[in-house]
Amino acid sequence: MAQLLAIDYGTKRCGIASTDDLQLIASALTTLATNDLLPFLKKYCSEQNVALIVVGQPKQMNNTPSESEVHIQQFIEKLHNELPHIPIERYDERFTSKIAFQTIIDSGIGKKQRQNKALIDEISAVLILQGYMQWNSKNNQK
Repeated sequence: MAQLLAIDYGTKRCGIASTDDLQLIASALTTLATNDLLPFLKKYCSEQNVALIVVGQPKQMNNTPSESEVHIQQFIEKLHNELPHIPIERYDERFTSKIAFQTIIDSGIGKKQRQNKALIDEISAVLILQGYMQWNSKNNQK
């Protein structure tokens, strides 16, 4: 098997998570400046066996796309052009940032580190990847 990657895309920073090669465990990989994302992914995917990239899909409460969707679509187009052999899927990322922040609080991390937005982005990417893996597992059982 091969790894899955997930991206919590932001206009300033992007959190990235990956699975192990057996696709059992999702782990935080890194947070990067958005401008560094595409070069990082090209290098990473040339060195690792990546089966799929999951990009978070932010939606409003009424299920309409968020304002950042325009930027994400532009990024996905560039990503597809650079890595056409790797499929890209989307997964609803509503509430991942809030859940990530609450996870940090619950883990006992100090107030100063809770303000580290890069950490929130990484945990959000892990949540996107875990959610996708659970959804995919349920749909493949049917």
